[in-house]
Amino acid sequence: MAVPMSFLTEELDAMKQAGLYGTIRTIESPQGAWVSIEGRKYLNLCSNNYLGLCNDPRLVAKVKEYVDAYGVGPGAVRTIAGTMSPHIELERKLAAFKGAEAAIVVQSGFCANLAVIPTLAPSAEDVIFSDSLNHASIIDACRLSKAKVVRYAHSDLADLEKKLDENRDVKGRSLLVTDGVFSMDGDVARLPEIVDICERRGVLVVVDDAHGEGVLGRGGRGIVDHFGLHGRVDVEVGTLSKAFGVMGGVAAGSAALVDYLRQKARPNLFSSALTIPDVAANLAAVEILQESENLVKKLWHNGDFLKKELKALGFDTASSETPITPVIIGEAADAKAFSAKLFEAGVFATAIVYPTVPKGTARIRAMVSAAHSEDDLRLAVDRFAAVGREMGLIP
Repeated sequence: MAVPMSFLTEELDAMKQAGLYGTIRTIESPQGAWVSIEGRKYLNLCSNNYLGLCNDPRLVAKVKEYVDAYGVGPGAVRTIAGTMSPHIELERKLAAFKGAEAAIVVQSGFCANLAVIPTLAPSAEDVIFSDSLNHASIIDACRLSKAKVVRYAHSDLADLEKKLDENRDVKGRSLLVTDGVFSMDGDVARLPEIVDICERRGVLVVVDDAHGEGVLGRGGRGIVDHFGLHGRVDVEVGTLSKAFGVMGGVAAGSAALVDYLRQKARPNLFSSALTIPDVAANLAAVEILQESENLVKKLWHNGDFLKKELKALGFDTASSETPITPVIIGEAADAKAFSAKLFEAGVFATAIVYPTVPKGTARIRAMVSAAHSEDDLRLAVDRFAAVGREMGLIP
């Protein structure tokens, strides 16, 4: 007897009625400052392509070179089919870039958290302290662990210390995990204070630097470099799909940590490695970041410009400390209407609604890139102003 599946359409209809159903646009061009959708050009404020590397010719050339030399696929998981030399080359360059002893590359930033968190805190006797606004990949990684998960109020160090005190008699390991840059608000974790607190109590520190790599630190080396915490953060988790413009995840730290993850982390043991085109493009991205800070500086200039202009119009851009520019609208239906009107005006900027953000804080998250010109951003400001006034959100 077939299992009734009517709940699928019922729940989808409910999402549509609540304004929570998402429309996914089809991109017909490379990701860049502008994209083509249904034959029309749109200013792109949706992508995490921070440095404009997604379609950089240097990445494309490296892919062609490596595909000619190594083919395309890795064949199987690395522990069975062996590790191809380009993967080792990438891991060594990433470790050097991050200022760590070693690094391991997996399939995505999501997989990197799945590799690290359940592996380091696998037991019911362990405890994980997690910021309340951590990314879904951290939340899901915690769920895959048998450890007790204790959430502390977002960036609230007093609440963190209280939660640590309440769990001081843990028999197993204690691990704290936090985003470095919180993707929806753009604020930065209070990592120096967190590290000080955890060092005093023997708590391992894991920071997910997905939105910090290519953004914070010298030449985009990330939040650990930004705060000068080399050797004091146990694990840096990251993604290669944002500022690097490609695909993949990375965990960096001590040589012993990386060896441990190679032997025990399930995404490494039971899923194939990155393809050669991914590896080659990531190698080119690392080389570009090592050579110059120009792209990172341009990104920050663009982010500062957009936030300043939108704030001057009267928009609420929350507490962002990074180029991430949230424009808080409030209700989901209003945010979706705002996004639709921007799209009609030639600006691609998706509404972010519950459950990605709390109810009542729906927003347009404007993501600038080093690829945007000042003229691009002035056009964006003009379009935001016109839609905001039309909807009565700004004077």
